[in-house]
Amino acid sequence: MTAFLALIGRELRLALRHGADTVAALLFFLVVTALFPLAVGPEPVALGRMAPGIVWVAALLAALLPLERLFGADYEDGSLDLLLLSGLAPALIGVAKATAHWLTTGLPLLLMAAPVAIMLRLPATSLVPLLAGLLLGSLTMSLLGTAGAAIVLGARRAAVLLPILVLPLATPVVIFGAAGAAPAQTPAGRTQALLLEAAFLAFCAAVCPIAAGAGLRAAGE
Repeated sequence: MTAFLALIGRELRLALRHGADTVAALLFFLVVTALFPLAVGPEPVALGRMAPGIVWVAALLAALLPLERLFGADYEDGSLDLLLLSGLAPALIGVAKATAHWLTTGLPLLLMAAPVAIMLRLPATSLVPLLAGLLLGSLTMSLLGTAGAAIVLGARRAAVLLPILVLPLATPVVIFGAAGAAPAQTPAGRTQALLLEAAFLAFCAAVCPIAAGAGLRAAGE
């Protein structure tokens, strides 16, 4: 546990040192969500109806931006070999990386989602379901992104392969999240969507660390 927490602390310090990556993800999220009203028009009812989908798609794309550096820098400078020799299981290395990614990218996106949703005229009754879904969904995306980054580590054109691998896997997260926060959704439908997201998060929490560990071992060899 000490080594696990130390690795998370190391990742957070590196993220602060390279704070431009987090800022770039947040700016990307803000710019993408701001462009939609220019394309579809400022009509409040139409914007409010599309707001959950806009926020979810923008958050998913923004969360992908820092993933290339998640293991890439360690792989290039040899730090990955030291991490694999530290005695910490490769799966736990993946969990630590996913935790750091969520704290530095997922959590800021979650905090920014509320004012953006209000800007897009999302009804007040849909705001809490949107944020609850984003909480579960951002954790899932961090796990999926970490597993994907580990699997493509060392491959040629890894930056192209990573979104191709992660985006299809994250599709259920976007579908359930946007459906649960839709203004026309019933309370029972919102609950069902959140439960499906929680189930998908539980599945990813069990499978993604194993996949990330396998990818790290393959890259270390």
